[in-house]
Amino acid sequence: MKWLLHLLAISISLGLLSATAAQIYEDNLPADHAAIEYAKAPVDDPVSRLARQIEAGKARLEFNPARFGYLPSLLANLGIQTDSQALVFSKTGLQATKTSPRAPRAIYFTDDVAVGMVQGGENLELAALDPRQGVIFYTLSVGQSERPQFIRRDTCLTCHQGPATAGIPGIYIASVFTRSSGAVDFGAGTIVTDHRTAFDDRWGGWYVTGTHGEMRHRGNAVSLDPVNPKLLETLDTQNLTSLVKKIDTNRYLLPTSDLVALMTLEHQTQMTNLIIRAGWQARIDAGSPKIAAAIDDLVRYMLFTDEIALNSPIRGESSFMKTFPQRGPRDRKGRSLREFDLQKRLFRYPLSYMVYSEAFDALPDVVRSAVYQKIYEVLSGRDTSDRFEKLSAQDRTAILEILRDTKTNLPAYWSSAVR
Repeated sequence: MKWLLHLLAISISLGLLSATAAQIYEDNLPADHAAIEYAKAPVDDPVSRLARQIEAGKARLEFNPARFGYLPSLLANLGIQTDSQALVFSKTGLQATKTSPRAPRAIYFTDDVAVGMVQGGENLELAALDPRQGVIFYTLSVGQSERPQFIRRDTCLTCHQGPATAGIPGIYIASVFTRSSGAVDFGAGTIVTDHRTAFDDRWGGWYVTGTHGEMRHRGNAVSLDPVNPKLLETLDTQNLTSLVKKIDTNRYLLPTSDLVALMTLEHQTQMTNLIIRAGWQARIDAGSPKIAAAIDDLVRYMLFTDEIALNSPIRGESSFMKTFPQRGPRDRKGRSLREFDLQKRLFRYPLSYMVYSEAFDALPDVVRSAVYQKIYEVLSGRDTSDRFEKLSAQDRTAILEILRDTKTNLPAYWSSAVR
């Protein structure tokens, strides 16, 4: 298994050359630095909190031997909606040998934690966001136990700390060329995707349910020719509303791999990585000129500066489009940064909802203050540079008003913004 993880890490590094120019890939920051101590420092993430609650008798994982074991209870305890389900069929991940187009790995997520389930796997896989340390990886045995335990898996950094994750322990979505067995053709190239990636480059090795008009993507398809791995099947791969012809959907909590959920997860992965990267950079060397670059990258991403426009309206096939915006918060006019657009872009108001995350609030003061200042200059119209020209005056005003009503601890000068 270790050789497979190592090979995947190498393939991703090489494949990044084919990614879009908007994406920036960074060298690793030292996880063992005295200011970080990723492997040694105490962690406070959703999984470690749940583990402490279970130990104290304040929470319990229920096991259903007839229906998915611990999975439903685990998701409920972590506050994860089942409609976030996304299915990946490429042989990637910790239990890659058990993953295939007939038995994809299921991923469920919320803002700060994700859970993976593999058919016939030995473990459930978890990735949880510590506000300071980045993403912490765990497994939970699928076997019933009187004392179920989460085991930390730092070996996951073989793939989950590198160019694909902004050089810190993080998460990412990769689009790969996959054979009918699920094996990845590493030589064909790998793309790490987010909202800056062209639609037609996304989701190779993933199932995708939802409608997207004339736009095309790489999902739902395997390579037809070993000699030409980029030649993908085209029958029943676009605008799918059901996966019944692809998999036994009864083996999953839902019969979908929702398009809108996938796009949201894509955005969230690199948003998370950039937040942690900026924080680590400042903690490791407060005087480094690289901090300014990290802050600039973070602000540009938060404001969807390089988002690829949608050429057709999109729609998912689960309830995710409804439940995700319900999480709020909302301003006095009822607006939320979680509201979807899905006509020309992903979100109605182009500022990342991750501004409400614990990770953002845990940024070192020097970083958070600078981010607030840059965002304020853009939203108030003081920054009129070309790089933010996509943001209309209407968008800027709306986002400014939403933040002022919903974000606690804004700098005092935000209150003087024109209403």
